[in-house]
Amino acid sequence: MAHGSSLVFNELRLKDELCDAVIRVQNEDFHIHRIILSGCSEYFRSLFTRWSHPADQAYQINQVSPEIMRVIVEFAYMGSEEVNQQNVEELYIACDFFKVTGLMDACLRFMREHLSKENCIDIWQLTETFICPTLNVDAFHFILLHFTEVCASSEFLKLSVQQLLELIETDQLLVRDERTVFEAVLRWIDHLPAERTTYISQILPKVRLALMTPKYFLANVRTNKMLLCDTECQNTVKTAETLLDDGIVSLPGIYHPLARPRLPSSIIFAIGGRVKTGFTVATNAIEAYDICTDIWVKITSTEEAPRSQQGAVFLNGSVYCVGGHYELQVFSSVRRFDLATHTWHHVAPMKTRRCCVGITTLNGLIYAIGGYDGQSRISTAECYDPGTDQWKKITSMHERRSHASCTAFLGKLYICGGFSGENFLSSAEYYSPETNQWTLIAPMSTSRCGLGVVALEEHIYAVGGNNEDTYMSSVEAYNPLTNTWQSVTPMLSRRKGFGVAVVDGRLFAIGGFDGFTVISSVELYDPVIDHWLPASSMRIPRSDLSCCVISGLTNMADFAAPRYSNYDPPSGYTDLPI
Repeated sequence: MAHGSSLVFNELRLKDELCDAVIRVQNEDFHIHRIILSGCSEYFRSLFTRWSHPADQAYQINQVSPEIMRVIVEFAYMGSEEVNQQNVEELYIACDFFKVTGLMDACLRFMREHLSKENCIDIWQLTETFICPTLNVDAFHFILLHFTEVCASSEFLKLSVQQLLELIETDQLLVRDERTVFEAVLRWIDHLPAERTTYISQILPKVRLALMTPKYFLANVRTNKMLLCDTECQNTVKTAETLLDDGIVSLPGIYHPLARPRLPSSIIFAIGGRVKTGFTVATNAIEAYDICTDIWVKITSTEEAPRSQQGAVFLNGSVYCVGGHYELQVFSSVRRFDLATHTWHHVAPMKTRRCCVGITTLNGLIYAIGGYDGQSRISTAECYDPGTDQWKKITSMHERRSHASCTAFLGKLYICGGFSGENFLSSAEYYSPETNQWTLIAPMSTSRCGLGVVALEEHIYAVGGNNEDTYMSSVEAYNPLTNTWQSVTPMLSRRKGFGVAVVDGRLFAIGGFDGFTVISSVELYDPVIDHWLPASSMRIPRSDLSCCVISGLTNMADFAAPRYSNYDPPSGYTDLPI
């Protein structure tokens, strides 16, 4: 209906002129034109044409409240979508009943945009009853990703046993500690113990008991009175205890349903690099590190050409690979890997060719800082807006830097070290997007080229690298509040040109060159204990690679180590085809 006509018909309705029917809801009457409601609702069209006598003028409606009927009538006349947190669920149910598809779609959009820890279970249950597969899946994944907070809500206690089982048996359930799942189950049962205790033997095998710490298991699982009273539960507990005693350090242990790791919340991508020293040995290899299994997975795409010394970042469900070089060519091109569709796309190139470039994200933008343009080390910087697919220049740094590293922290971009073309640099500076200015900060204690820089907890860490004298394993941490650096425990290995990433509050150093050879080794730093520990090595030794961390995807399983729910791991699991 044209907007002008809408205004006219609505004005006639409000004045009760030319109206030919009355919709009566409780004690409130809505004077309407049958042709208008018939135009937006299959239900009212049938009511007026097939389910009533032509002489009828008043229709009693008992399925909704007056407030909801008012919203439906105003939508029919004006197309107005008066959807809010208070009425959306009741309105959606009414629109489903009356077949007001346009307003029902508005309700679905609103619920999808406003999914929260407080309403996700209600929406999940609602879209199961009033079938809407896409929103139902969205709500389900939202619960999985925010399970720790959701399971503490009162809404969690409303789950049916079938819904609870569906949640806790999936590998995609995101919890840092399996005891969160166990305690959520106990809380759910304790809400209605007389009714729900009977389900415990059905629920317990879905909890990954063998992923708990032995201390917690002994204190809270093996001695639980409810479990002690159930023979099936005791068998489950004994099996889990055996797996814990074995340490589940080798497969097929981790494929057992009680020990199978859930999918990680974040996965590290290691992209490209050099498999040997020199210009002609770049690779297109991409590996993904699953922190929950300590396994690297090969996900190389044959569509991509080999490239090293590029930058890589994760933003809005895609990995962006920026610049880099192959043989003697330095690139300005940018490629976007869509993680949902596994497809590569070219996006707008940078204004300047850059390899050995600092790359990071801040406030939804990608920043490319410094680097080498094929002729000289550069101080220029630019930022990319995915919304407009455009790069724009920002203020240049104080120093020309290639082989530096950068990170975002508290609304600013920090870049440290590098090589100016003449000197190895110890200097560091930060960029403020608000002022478009760079500010020098206290220099590092030593010059570092090919280092890694990441923000972790309340500090910025500068890791490894080399200078004119040596390849380094040393690490120092910068405190922005005091503008000071302090040394922390060095890495286990010397390395430059390596990848760095932060996952679950720990810093990973990946691959690189140790002064003698290209390496595949990986180690992680825990700032709580100020200690480095070894992790599984990459399958391919390489330096000058790029790393980024992906998270929040509904298809994380595509990039994680395979999970086998039937306790039947394949032979040759160490070389799984991906």
